[in-house]
Amino acid sequence: MSGGRSMSGFTLSQDPFGKWVLTQDDGTQHVGVVAVRAFPIHAPNQNISILSSEGKELVWIDQLSDVPERERQHIEQALQVREFMPEILRLDGVNSFSTPSVWRVQTSRGNTEFVLKGEEDIRRLSVNTLVVADAHGVQYLIRHLPSLDRHTRKLLDRFL
Repeated sequence: MSGGRSMSGFTLSQDPFGKWVLTQDDGTQHVGVVAVRAFPIHAPNQNISILSSEGKELVWIDQLSDVPERERQHIEQALQVREFMPEILRLDGVNSFSTPSVWRVQTSRGNTEFVLKGEEDIRRLSVNTLVVADAHGVQYLIRHLPSLDRHTRKLLDRFL
């Protein structure tokens, strides 16, 4: 751990209003804390910070696996609320190969349709990782392009 409080020095819980509360061993409570990943795509289980509602770092976690199970589950819940980036598992179809186009996809959060406004809304993060933004600003992750089925890769090739 670098900076913030030690991992054994806190508990994380939700108040009746759904806000996350960090309680330090000395009894000090911080209401409305936020868990943030430093590298959400490339290292999702490393380098996690818990920030006060004012943005001050309270806890730095080098490795999520080092956190006790109960707190780890709470941190993962807090992260899920903050980070909504469904992963595209399959591209079922597109209505047009010119943009804007409607994409029908299977994601880690279920099936959906969205509008791709332009090719510039597909960002390459690495050779195998893409982020696709829909017309409403929702971002979808393609974690490992080569692992997708042939049909999906063929459709994506038309836009890349």
